Amino acid sequence: MSHEYRHVLVAVDLTRDSHLVLERALPIAERNGATISIIHALEPLGFAYGGDIPMDVTTLQDQLDEHARTRLAEIADPSNIPRERQHIIVGMPDSEIHRFAEEHGVDLIVVGSHGRTGFALLLGSTSSGVLRGAKCDVLAVRVGQEGDDAEE
Repeated sequence: MSHEYRHVLVAVDLTRDSHLVLERALPIAERNGATISIIHALEPLGFAYGGDIPMDVTTLQDQLDEHARTRLAEIADPSNIPRERQHIIVGMPDSEIHRFAEEHGVDLIVVGSHGRTGFALLLGSTSSGVLRGAKCDVLAVRVGQEGDDAEE
């Protein structure tokens, strides 16, 4: 009996390659009649700057959150993913994505992977972080131009 996915979660880093990851996930969701959700994890500012920030962090975090929401909508709206299934989460990306997946009955996580660049922002070492702790299937979509991985 073939496995049917019921809830596909697309994790994106909001770069221009994000729509490629979503485009790969959509037909899989359609074939299975699955729900599709899209997620972006924002690292908390205090974490990135070691907690020593000379300004009102909450305001800045809110602005980043707002910008991320807008950008996520630009990616997700054309594919008719409703706003309530467009998620911005703040925290360490790998563990937050796993937590979300478990809480929402996700059985396939789709992430982008292109060497060290771009998705480092989302997933530390590309999609490997998501792969390591996942309790469901993970599809890593190869994105980015040829030569992205060339040594500097």
